[in-house]
Amino acid sequence: MSSQNILLTEFEYAPFSKIKNEDFKPAILKAVELAREEINEVVNSEETPTFENTIETLEFSGKKLDRVTSIFFNINSAETNEEIQKIAQEVSPVLSEFKNDIILNKELFKKIKEVNAEKDSLDLSKEQAMLLEKKYKAFTRNGANLPDEKQYDLREIDKKLSKLSLQFGENVLAETNKYELQVTDESRLGGLPENFLEEAKSVAKSKEKDGWIFTLEYPSYIPFMKYANDRKLREELSMAFGSRAFNNNELDNRENVLEIAKLRYKRAQLLGFESHAHFILEERMAETPEKVNSFLEEMLEKAKPAAEREFKELENFAKELDGIDKLQKWDAAYYGEKLKQKLFNLDDEKLKPYFKLENVIDGVFTVAQKLYGLNFKEVTNIDKYHPDVQAFEVTNELGEEIALFYADFHPRSGKRDGAWMTIYKDQYVQNNKNERPHISIVCNFTKPTEKEPSLLTFNEVTTLFHEFGHALHGMLANTTYPSLSGPNVYWDFVELPSQVLENWCYEKEALQLFAKHYKTGEAIPQQYIDKIKESANFLEGMATLRQISFGMLDLSWHAIDPTDVEDVKRHEVEAFEKTKLYPDVASNCMSTAFSHIFQGGYSAGYYSYKWAEVLDADTFEYFTENGIFSKDIADKFKENILSKGGTEHPMELYKRFRGKEPKPDALLRRAGLISK
Repeated sequence: MSSQNILLTEFEYAPFSKIKNEDFKPAILKAVELAREEINEVVNSEETPTFENTIETLEFSGKKLDRVTSIFFNINSAETNEEIQKIAQEVSPVLSEFKNDIILNKELFKKIKEVNAEKDSLDLSKEQAMLLEKKYKAFTRNGANLPDEKQYDLREIDKKLSKLSLQFGENVLAETNKYELQVTDESRLGGLPENFLEEAKSVAKSKEKDGWIFTLEYPSYIPFMKYANDRKLREELSMAFGSRAFNNNELDNRENVLEIAKLRYKRAQLLGFESHAHFILEERMAETPEKVNSFLEEMLEKAKPAAEREFKELENFAKELDGIDKLQKWDAAYYGEKLKQKLFNLDDEKLKPYFKLENVIDGVFTVAQKLYGLNFKEVTNIDKYHPDVQAFEVTNELGEEIALFYADFHPRSGKRDGAWMTIYKDQYVQNNKNERPHISIVCNFTKPTEKEPSLLTFNEVTTLFHEFGHALHGMLANTTYPSLSGPNVYWDFVELPSQVLENWCYEKEALQLFAKHYKTGEAIPQQYIDKIKESANFLEGMATLRQISFGMLDLSWHAIDPTDVEDVKRHEVEAFEKTKLYPDVASNCMSTAFSHIFQGGYSAGYYSYKWAEVLDADTFEYFTENGIFSKDIADKFKENILSKGGTEHPMELYKRFRGKEPKPDALLRRAGLISK
């Protein structure tokens, strides 16, 4: 008889080392079965439907399924392989079908409707009222009122979409992994930092190849584009990066992009919405695509003149320095870095020795301790899914358990690009017990070498703070219901805790806590702090224009009827027309690797990065007026934003914290796009 499936046992911490790949599918299928039984108990109950026996019971059903799927899909992002990807393709339609079985269950919806009809007489707390509203809307917005034949169509669309987005992500990862730039002629490596070359040499060595190998993973790609003097090699790497999943091969994502966009539109129409963006934005602070477009246009109007000025300055600089007549995309980071060095006498290579990964981790922990009274202690007796992963016990000033925190910092072939925060166990209160969350951040930072520890670029430092801001939102959650806990908030509000924490990276008071030379222990010199602050707005117009362009590309797929779109590239070129600075590269396409909107949860939501920047600039201005470690303001932020999750409308929470609605002026001032 086979041993019991570890995933179906009771566990507090994810038992990573004991899980075998073959455990996942049976565990998910069994957990679906158990969750279905729990739902059926609600459906078959003969009691009069109440908030407690219907809404709350529904909220706490399927906990085993939530735990198992969170472990599985997090592993599929951070430590995947072909077997796991195959399982993902097999279980995703099953999960999609189960979700629809709940949403389209007429008897269940009837009970929810009965409770909803009585809501004004139920004396519900704000959190309970929000839970009822969310449950009711989850049904009405996802087809509960549709006739049977349309519900069938909806199920088919959802099954297809779940498989397509997985396929999209797998193709991007495979394209990223399969490319390598091998250089055997050392004379072509001018400009590249020594520690970076050492890492590239060790990659070549690990593959039993000569010379140096550079890849499309961020810690390899970004420094190469920034420092390599050889323009031809920069072009080669840039072309490979820009053409991921756009190569007319079995990994090409064009058909996936078109099908995802068209199915999302079809789904929205089926549900009575004008477009996918109209459907998504109904549950966002922005509310409508018109408001998002108007916000992006307003930002464009402010940013474009500055971006064009900066671009001209960069082009003139490149011409003066190297006789470059026409600036191309593969010149952007290189000449941007050169100009930054000239203007500010500052570059990442000067800063990196002060940003040893371990010190930055201590720094972000200290900032969290000073603001929110949190303490972090590394624990080695907790199971982890890879030796690189660290686990920390998080406690408050009273020594009470607040969270378990996992951190996974370095790239691997089984890990997707970028950086993200995720949850292995939600926070919630049940049976008078406050269940504390298990939170994880995953990044792709430069690995340590034989000679040096992991030294971060300043951009990587801000990324770590960003993801840790998300983590704080999860760790400090203090709500009753898991679906309203932590970062379970409107999507254009979720970036506020992450983006606001980045501000501390630019402040002397914070930098002095952790920016110490990894060899000498010397604190970062004041002149470097001044330069970091001074250069914060360097090429900010161009950076803002770039973010706006991504938001516009997103809406170009999701705020329209894409039925007649046949050419992904042509569609993208038109979407970028207003924000274009560099000449287009015919063999490159962003959409085919735009994982945020075609694989992640940012469809019709990419604008939210910029939207949240308005909130974050306004928030940090409040901190600076009172001191960046003001306990009073930190307590207000914790009480009204971080701990409250999605229990109330975000604008109400924000106004309670700040005393007023945010305006873009603080962001535009910070970005240097309007005068102070």
